[in-house]
Amino acid sequence: MTAWNSAAVGPLTVVRGSASGDPARDLAAGVDLLQAVRSGEAGPTLRLYRPAPTLAFGQRDTRLKGYDDAARIAADAGFAPLVRKAGGRAAAYHRGTLIVDHVEPDHEAMLGHQGRFRALGELYAGALGRLGVDARVGEIPGEYCPGEFSVHGVPGAGASARHPVKLVGTAQRVVAGAWLFASVFVVEDSAPLRAVLTDVYDALDVPFDPGTAGAVNDLVPGATVAGVEDALLTAYAEHVELAGH
Repeated sequence: MTAWNSAAVGPLTVVRGSASGDPARDLAAGVDLLQAVRSGEAGPTLRLYRPAPTLAFGQRDTRLKGYDDAARIAADAGFAPLVRKAGGRAAAYHRGTLIVDHVEPDHEAMLGHQGRFRALGELYAGALGRLGVDARVGEIPGEYCPGEFSVHGVPGAGASARHPVKLVGTAQRVVAGAWLFASVFVVEDSAPLRAVLTDVYDALDVPFDPGTAGAVNDLVPGATVAGVEDALLTAYAEHVELAGH
């Protein structure tokens, strides 16, 4: 039994991947995995990979009059403009981020929707805490792709950031019999993400405070994607059996 799912579903298989060179294919792979788990072709899975530069728009963004300009701006900045099926507003990621797709079967997937946001948000904040981040669950004013259960970090001594910054964005896609909890951990090289998000949100005419966009290594100098991945798996292992890592 886990903190995010009332059903005992067995070991969580860890799959470490790498960017395929096709950002659209990488984004779609999470939904493909969800369908495989739903059908029983795959078991509970934790998929981790470092993506190619991508600007993932939400469905609502595509209905705004500035969407075409925003997509062009993203492409010109080297970020593949895509539309994701889970999540709210536009989010940017690149090789300095870690994508985490947590997928499990669940006959009552919708009932645990809010509880998963809370439990996994707290788990992710705890994982970052192992690296010395003062990480907390909750939206900060002006953040990109705002969410009640985003994970943000508060700067301490030695941090280059001067204000709380969003570190993890989370989203869910729920189908009958399974759920996908998709997250983006921003770990390194926040400057290009902040720049493209500023221009994209301006084109969409959606409020955004660039000061809220940061990375783990803005708070803990020297933090790496590999270090965050290790801390995350250690945190998971305290709650569920992991396989394949």
